[in-house]
Amino acid sequence: MTSPAAPAAERIPEAVHRRRWAILGVLMLSLLIVVLDNSILNVAIKTISTPAPTGLGASQSELEWAINSYTLVFAGLLFSAGLLGDRIGRKKVLLGGLAVFGIGSALAAESGSPAQLIAFRALMALGAAFVMPATLAVLMNVFEREEQPRCRWPWAAPRARRRS
Repeated sequence: MTSPAAPAAERIPEAVHRRRWAILGVLMLSLLIVVLDNSILNVAIKTISTPAPTGLGASQSELEWAINSYTLVFAGLLFSAGLLGDRIGRKKVLLGGLAVFGIGSALAAESGSPAQLIAFRALMALGAAFVMPATLAVLMNVFEREEQPRCRWPWAAPRARRRS
């Protein structure tokens, strides 16, 4: 004898469901800021390598470290940051990552030496490593399964544009 199926509980609270497209906009902006950072540095390489007082007078090796410190820290912490987001909360991790990224970005903008720029870009990557997985995790929790394919392409678009 089987009992009648109980109505499925709504997975997403109604207040969140109503704001899901605005949430997607915030997530896309957060992701765009993180992805755009490497492009900005590539534009500023000439100024960074120019001797003081105009630039930082960075050597070729220091320029490579300024670019690669971000990538190394970001890639090294991405998985751990995603796990931490699952444990302490995705929203907290996203906001914390954006705060660390913003502080690192402000400090990098005021760098007085190539070594400072390298260190502050590593700090920015620390924040970015927490932002990236949190954006996708929040997106998956805000949208119903049927809507997820429609909302994933805007999430992936900033990264796809960067690769081309």
